[in-house]
Amino acid sequence: MKKIKTAYKILIGLAVLVLLVIKTGPIFIVNEGQQVVVTRFGQIVKTHTEAGLHIKMPVIDTVVTYPKLILSLDGDSQRIPTKENQFIIVDTTSRWKITEPDKFYRSFKTLEAAYNRLSDIIDSSTRTVITQNRLSEIVRSSNIINEKPNGYNKTENDQEIAEIESLVNVSTVNESVLRGRNDLCLQMTEEANKSLIEYGINLLDIVPRQIKYSNELTESVYNRMIKERNQVAQAYRSLGEGKKAEWLGRLENEKRRIRSEAYRKSEETKGKADAEAARIYTESYSKDPEFYEFWKSMESYKNTMKNFDATYSTDMEYFKYLYAPNGRR
Repeated sequence: MKKIKTAYKILIGLAVLVLLVIKTGPIFIVNEGQQVVVTRFGQIVKTHTEAGLHIKMPVIDTVVTYPKLILSLDGDSQRIPTKENQFIIVDTTSRWKITEPDKFYRSFKTLEAAYNRLSDIIDSSTRTVITQNRLSEIVRSSNIINEKPNGYNKTENDQEIAEIESLVNVSTVNESVLRGRNDLCLQMTEEANKSLIEYGINLLDIVPRQIKYSNELTESVYNRMIKERNQVAQAYRSLGEGKKAEWLGRLENEKRRIRSEAYRKSEETKGKADAEAARIYTESYSKDPEFYEFWKSMESYKNTMKNFDATYSTDMEYFKYLYAPNGRR
């Protein structure tokens, strides 16, 4: 009976050992997008970067798996001064990959530790590059904003803008960019990779995800913008008043010209009418002078007699047709 129990114990021990060997067996699989480091008692034995079946020593060997794909890292927001000592808030995003898993294992062991160190290095290189350059270099990539499109023709609106600029004493030409944001991002990446070579990491790029002014600079910028807009508004008002005076002057000159022309035409018409009337009168008088004289006397009586309250004598030449027998002298 004792022997049977001993045999059972041996069988159970063998079964456990077999299960342990199977679980930590000599064969393991490296999947696509993965790379592994095989360690024995904490020392690196072998690395595998290709997918497939691989062999290790059971129990004593440990397989540490790392991603072979491109990884991303979003940095923390930093308050960084530019070359002009203007503080901006910058946060970046980066892409990186593990190129030498053995170096990576010796340096970090885990991805969490790598993220912390990588974040410090990226933040440091970002700060180094930004503090050496002007704000315009950081936020812009080219000078296209200063260029006129092909076939551009100057318009009246451009002339007005030039007048406004002369009034407010400002220029709309933006500061020229010598390098630009893209070149600075490459410099950040190169600067960071200098420290990452020993860690078996290749940093692919660093891209500013967001750039914004600090609170103090934002207030200063807003105040400057308000001041400039007020100057521009006042310049537009002054320009408008000048244009108004100019157009009112033109209007007054045009009104005087129209009146002068109308007066000239009216006097010319009157002259022609008087000449035509004189011609008609002369023609009529020449046909019957006696009737013409009688008719003019009647018109004179009609226009003048009503203005007198009394007439004390009609014995005068003026009344020759009024009291003559048969209406004749």
